[in-house]
Amino acid sequence: MPKLATQQLDSIHAMLSAGHRNLRVERHSLVLWGASSGGLILVSDRILTAEQFPMLEQRAIAWLLLLVITLSGVNLIDWHLTRRAKQARDEAWSFIHRQVLKVWWLLMSVGVLLTFATFFYGGGYMIFAAWVVLAGLGLYIHGLFSEELLEWSGALLIAIGIGMLAFRLNYVASQWVAASTLGLGLPLLAAMLDRGRERDVWLRLVQSAGWLLCVLIPPLLAQRMAYAHVPPEAPLVSLEEFRKQPAAQQVVLLPAGSSIPVKVEVSGNVFRASSASVLPLELNEPLEIMMSNGQPTGDWRFPGESWALAREANWVRIPWIKAELTPQKGPEIRTSLVVETQHQPR
Repeated sequence: MPKLATQQLDSIHAMLSAGHRNLRVERHSLVLWGASSGGLILVSDRILTAEQFPMLEQRAIAWLLLLVITLSGVNLIDWHLTRRAKQARDEAWSFIHRQVLKVWWLLMSVGVLLTFATFFYGGGYMIFAAWVVLAGLGLYIHGLFSEELLEWSGALLIAIGIGMLAFRLNYVASQWVAASTLGLGLPLLAAMLDRGRERDVWLRLVQSAGWLLCVLIPPLLAQRMAYAHVPPEAPLVSLEEFRKQPAAQQVVLLPAGSSIPVKVEVSGNVFRASSASVLPLELNEPLEIMMSNGQPTGDWRFPGESWALAREANWVRIPWIKAELTPQKGPEIRTSLVVETQHQPR
């Protein structure tokens, strides 16, 4: 085939590809959404806490307002900057671009409503993974009409979110992975955009692997540093000695078989409101609890093992609740409480 004909065919092919992927993603959009979502995830356990808003309803509404205001502000800034960039290039808003933006806003709205719902229906441990999956869906849909790299990155985000649930990451690990994936991954993706050029599949694999390493290594290092932290040495005392003379720094030993009362606050219109309902539980193994000025620091361990953080290593689940009424026992409510540890030695 003559060289001129080959060049013409290549040009036609490039035009067709550009027509299929005629949507342009602005780099500032990825930076804005990544920085705002990553920052919000990082500080989520330090703002609007149960200490600041003791009532669940107030805390849920406060978070709803914060998310709506934050995401609406990011939307407006992104819209303004994108419109200005298009005007500078003398481009018009395409129909596809407007529809894809609507899908993105819809996905973010689903995330907001899901976060609000977890305050009343539970499942808060899934919220970071859910946000990662929603962001991945948005990027993947965006990539279908713009850049191939966004498709790959969107699929990786979805896989990361599913993996967070499949491997049952604890709350802190999920928080770090989500913050790094969105807060670092989206701005990094903005720097990697190549304006829709078709690349070999092996190059895309290398780019995806590099991006994946860049977003997963920081949370892994942060988790490793957290596990490397060892509480200072402190004298070991029994529970009776702690009650008699609490010190500034000490380790309290709870022997196996110790009774741990679980106080349940009852409210609502079915049972009489009470704060005196107690569920007695017994320890299966002895535990050592680190105390500072009479308060737990959150560090614990089995005797002879390394320290762990309570919020990073424990799972509490209530798989089922069942109400019964029998002639022999009368009215009764039965449930299952599962408390287990995923302690990883430091």
